[in-house]
Amino acid sequence: MSLFDSLITFLQGMGVFSLSWQMVGMWGIAILLLYLGVAKQYEPLLMVPIAFGALIANIPDNGMLITQLNQQVISSNEQGEVTATSLNNVGYLRVHVAPLQQAPSKVPANLTTPESRSQYQEIMQQPMQVYPGSQLTVSKIKSVRESQEKAKADAARLGDDSLTVDPNLKDFQNVTEDNGNEPVFLLTNGEGTTVVRQQGVNYFDTSGNRIPVDLKTQKLEPLVVSAAGKYVAVGQHTQELLVTSIHGGLYDWIGLGIKAEIFPPIIFLGVGALTDFGPLLAAPRTLLLGAAAQVGVAATFFMALFMGFTPNESASIGIIGGADGPTSIFLTMKLAPHLLGAVAVAAYTYMSLVPLIQPPIMALLTTKKERLIRMKSLRTVSKSEKLFFAVLVTIVTILLIPDASPLIGMLMLGNFLRECKVTERLVQASQNEIINIVTIFLGTSVGLTMQGDRFLQSETLLIILLGIVAFGVATAGGVIAAKIMNLIWRKNPVNPLIGSAGVSAVPMAARVSHNVGQKYDPSNYLLMHAMGPNVAGVIGTAVIAGYYIATLAK
Repeated sequence: MSLFDSLITFLQGMGVFSLSWQMVGMWGIAILLLYLGVAKQYEPLLMVPIAFGALIANIPDNGMLITQLNQQVISSNEQGEVTATSLNNVGYLRVHVAPLQQAPSKVPANLTTPESRSQYQEIMQQPMQVYPGSQLTVSKIKSVRESQEKAKADAARLGDDSLTVDPNLKDFQNVTEDNGNEPVFLLTNGEGTTVVRQQGVNYFDTSGNRIPVDLKTQKLEPLVVSAAGKYVAVGQHTQELLVTSIHGGLYDWIGLGIKAEIFPPIIFLGVGALTDFGPLLAAPRTLLLGAAAQVGVAATFFMALFMGFTPNESASIGIIGGADGPTSIFLTMKLAPHLLGAVAVAAYTYMSLVPLIQPPIMALLTTKKERLIRMKSLRTVSKSEKLFFAVLVTIVTILLIPDASPLIGMLMLGNFLRECKVTERLVQASQNEIINIVTIFLGTSVGLTMQGDRFLQSETLLIILLGIVAFGVATAGGVIAAKIMNLIWRKNPVNPLIGSAGVSAVPMAARVSHNVGQKYDPSNYLLMHAMGPNVAGVIGTAVIAGYYIATLAK
């Protein structure tokens, strides 16, 4: 290659030729988020990594995200099987397998342009024709002839004529033996037994419904897929498979911490280690304020449904009202991963804007007399009580809502480490090194999902608008609930300002309640009182997320 050709190749590979208006537009959004994080110090520990990740995602690169997408044909061995080894050797991050006749069009070798990224998304998100091993496992498959011959052999051996008809066939009528052109199989799995007929490369039940067998191969046997989407166990009888493999860049690998649901629970470990649950135990009634704040989550869910979002998308948008970034990310990855960027940015932005959003709502819904209410001093909570509470909440919550276990379990583990007083090194690590490292990776990974061609859409703006509604309603719900409680506990009233701390922004929301109260009475200390509903809000939002996952994800 001549020097001139090398220069041309170098120039063609420059990212400047792959820029789009969406990318440039996202630069402005990234700079705005950096300004809020640095100059205004709005949740800087997360705002800065998210903003910088968004900036990186919208500069044509070759190494931070997907570096290469390869396609190749894998042929079967002499037995007609595509082995696990042959598939494991073709890609590093994710593998999409399809029969050769279903091959998608050839894609570019690199993914630096919006068009190539979009094509990658389309290919890699195609539905897999598999039975998920966790839901339906094929335990036995044999031809009808084989089944009948086995029954006759058993009858002859045991002298029992009733065995000459396989009991698995008794509920099926007009089942014929294999005729060479239309093999008839008996498929037994966890849901019962089905007669399946083969026609070409497809399979149909006795009602004519097509059975979505593994990649339309000639054997009904499930593939096992790892968390990263890579096939790890195969035994398929076929001729050739087209394998599309991804060679991941730095943050495509780190991003698996979100996709595999690792980062949000680890953040909860740190939150638990940093938070004192004593105020909640000293005043259990404040648990009601944390529950009342979840009205923002519910109200926004129905508003999003009314505006045309799906139930899964609506739940992901509504959880913004809980003002809990890790929970928002955790739930959105489960229900609506395509909305992750918009939901995460809205959640963390409004968390950082708590000092601006909440005070006007608190002032509007309370009277001066209510703001001046002085609450009784909290009793001292013993170490045993705190430890028992952590264990009890873990057991009860996970038994009732198992899908909340990653968040609740890690939250309570962190708090147990804090309160047991014998694991200081682990507490220090949870409060500092672990949560700090994960925060960097979590924030940057979220920012990298904010690619301009997907983020700059009308639905993103709608999500951000619904997010502010969710946050406002949640704040109002906590304040109003406190006013209602004062109708019941007249002799021991609650300052309604602490109701706003029912959202999960720990400890910022509690601090805002305290600061607003001191504007009207500088000697009124509400911080510890506000920590009760604040902690309750964290638990409540995690429980709501678990409920949504249990009812919608499946």
